[in-house]
Amino acid sequence: MITSRQVRAARALLGWTQEMLADKALVALTALKRLESDPLKVREETRHQVHRTLRAAGIAFVSRDDEEGVIRRRNRPARAGSPKDSAPKSHPPKPPSRTGRAQ
Repeated sequence: MITSRQVRAARALLGWTQEMLADKALVALTALKRLESDPLKVREETRHQVHRTLRAAGIAFVSRDDEEGVIRRRNRPARAGSPKDSAPKSHPPKPPSRTGRAQ
């Protein structure tokens, strides 16, 4: 379970406001504020949406024994099956040169 501190720290690492995170996670701003202040009074779906959004933005959650935190991954590998993996890369044809031949 993610904690209030982890959510606030993750937002700080990303430079996001509460409004930005709520918008990206598709949750109500009041629900996000509640999660950051009293996580026991938040629906599990809200917690899951926020967790998933922060992970997608490159945040990794750390919980060991009595320690908790977040780290920001620099180069996230694309997940298998993501749209970036499945979409073929195509480039538009180059325009003809002034001589009329394609480059």
